[in-house]
Amino acid sequence: MAVLIDTSMLVDLERGVADAQIEARIGEQDRVISVVTVSELRHGVHRSDGARRNQRSAFVEHLLTQLPAIAVTERVARVHAEIWAQLEQRGHPIGAHDLWIAATALAHGMAVATRNASDFSRVSGLHVIAPLV
Repeated sequence: MAVLIDTSMLVDLERGVADAQIEARIGEQDRVISVVTVSELRHGVHRSDGARRNQRSAFVEHLLTQLPAIAVTERVARVHAEIWAQLEQRGHPIGAHDLWIAATALAHGMAVATRNASDFSRVSGLHVIAPLV
C-alpha cells in the first residue's frame, strides 16, 4: 500500500526538517502525492522570486520526478462530497485543499502523512501518520 504525502511534509523537507519518527512509521511503503499537492508546491514557486524561486523550482521539479501524483477522479470527487458533507454537519470543516487530499487518500485506501494532524484527523476513516506529541 502507498502513503499519500501531504504538502506540509514536503515543505518541511525543503526547509531541511526531516522527521525520523514519521519516516520510520512510513517505512518501505510507496509514497505518492495528490495533484493538489503539485498545485500547492508550484504555487510556492510562483510566489517566490529571484534565486529563491530558482532553488524552489528545482527542488519541486525534482520531487515531482520522484513522487507519482494521483489525479482527482470521479471516485475521488464522490468521496470528497461525502467527507465535505460529514464535516459540515459536525461543524468541523477543514481547508479545501486538505479536503481534496484526504478524499484522494480515502478513495485509494491510503494513509496520509502530514504535519497537520489536527485537520486530517477530523476525517472519519482516514489513517493519519503524523508526529507524535
